[in-house]
Amino acid sequence: MRTLLKKPNKLQPGDKVATVSPSWGGAGDEPIRWRYEQGVQRLKDVFDLEVVAMPNSLKGSDYLYAHPEARAEDLMTAFADKSIKGIIANIGGEESIRLLPYIDFETIHENPKIFMGYSDVTIAHLFCHKAGLSSFYGPAILTDFAENIEMHPYTVKSIQQTLFSNEKIGEIKPSMEWTSEFLEWDIANKDTQRKMQPNSAYEVLQGTGVVQGRLIGGCMDVLEFAKSTALWPEESYWDDSILFFETSEEKPKPDLMKYWLRNYAAQGILQKTNGILFAKPYDEMYYTEYKEAIRTVMQEYGLADLPILYNMNFGHTEPKFMLPYGAQTEIDCDEASFSIIEKAVE
Repeated sequence: MRTLLKKPNKLQPGDKVATVSPSWGGAGDEPIRWRYEQGVQRLKDVFDLEVVAMPNSLKGSDYLYAHPEARAEDLMTAFADKSIKGIIANIGGEESIRLLPYIDFETIHENPKIFMGYSDVTIAHLFCHKAGLSSFYGPAILTDFAENIEMHPYTVKSIQQTLFSNEKIGEIKPSMEWTSEFLEWDIANKDTQRKMQPNSAYEVLQGTGVVQGRLIGGCMDVLEFAKSTALWPEESYWDDSILFFETSEEKPKPDLMKYWLRNYAAQGILQKTNGILFAKPYDEMYYTEYKEAIRTVMQEYGLADLPILYNMNFGHTEPKFMLPYGAQTEIDCDEASFSIIEKAVE
């Protein structure tokens, strides 16, 4: 029987939040340290939060790559510190799975608080999941908070709705615009705004009617690291779920999408879930090809009626909305809409 994940307390103006580097340590590298500082300033100016960097988090990418135990220590220290109300990842990366031997799940369980990030931070979300805590797939310091010129209002609204209010979140509409344009994180680009493109609505790939379920998922590239480890959720957590999947800036080929989904089907996960959310691909690369890959696997396993929404604003494109693990959500295929039908925080 599935145990409901514990919701953390909401953030309030003046609260202290910690920044951590559970994966790549670039926030501490001198050429882009300005970008970390810019992201921190947004936390202060836009959300009225006090910010503290965990002791190892800004020691640079070389040090943190060589010392996964230091990254884990920061995470554990932040959870154990009663004065810290939220924890935000600086950025993702590719090897935070190396933190697993150093994680004290009891510390996370006994100190529930907001934890947020995306991409390789999927692994840290699975730390929280194993500890019984609902965490938040969403913005990171070096990307969303440090967005050139200003944070996108769509992202700001999602943070406010999700983390600062204990009211039901409700329907999450598509952003009117999007970008994944890459600008070098060079101080010379600080005042250059990325070009936005008009966004299209969510697409219903298949399915009819309305389904509900509890959110679980992450970056597909990264979830591969976790399969068959102690982090992989117990079978009961896939029952009556809504899966959410996104792909990274590495733009994995459509065949990988097929291989990964076939594995989920072979595990019985696709047969247990009530629906799937897929994020907009980075640069919209393989936009059509991914859809074909998804439909192919669903046909192969007799799941052509499983509700699937595509082109959603979470993951590696900007702006983004947040997804709380374990939250009860609703897909309406007839309206091509998505809602989080409960509060995300206490």
